[in-house]
Amino acid sequence: KYRATPCQPRRKHQTLRGMIDRNDTYHIGRITRIRGLKGEVELRFTDDAFDRGDSPYLFMDMDGLLVPFFWEEYGFKNKETAIFSFEDIDTEDKARRLVGREVYYPLEALPDEEEEDFELSSYKALTGFRVRDDRAGALGEISGVDESSANVLLYIDKEDGEELILPYHDDFLVDFNLKKRTLTLHLPDGLVELNK
Repeated sequence: KYRATPCQPRRKHQTLRGMIDRNDTYHIGRITRIRGLKGEVELRFTDDAFDRGDSPYLFMDMDGLLVPFFWEEYGFKNKETAIFSFEDIDTEDKARRLVGREVYYPLEALPDEEEEDFELSSYKALTGFRVRDDRAGALGEISGVDESSANVLLYIDKEDGEELILPYHDDFLVDFNLKKRTLTLHLPDGLVELNK
């Protein structure tokens, strides 16, 4: 059984104006299934930003456009999945249209790193971060994280379409920026070349 949390008070049918720049958001998960008959859906998280921020809405990718959906209440099913009720999504048919949609969070709703004692709940929260090496430059974007073994592995999509797999260790960390979603590392010599 999950505990429902009501949304923050706001004006009914409050709207957002203008086009949403994808760079002002980042990917936090995906709608995986409907839950019940009243429009509830399950959101599987790849990032814990929702817990740290204060946004009354989430964006969903609707055929290439980011559309805001205001949530009415939510409850965590487990540490990776929550059940959401969204405004105006009140039937099974409406909810079914959301299944499979990628979900994004507005960066502006996150607290500044200086204002909080920030700590990653999981290395999976690095999914979507852009990675650079302080000597080699930009490496690409993290598409996945494997924490199942003793060594954490970062799967990085390079701009040329190739995949780079790198072990991660806190000793490699040079800089971390939550709002910009960037990770700067100092990798041992030859580590990047091992993927070629």
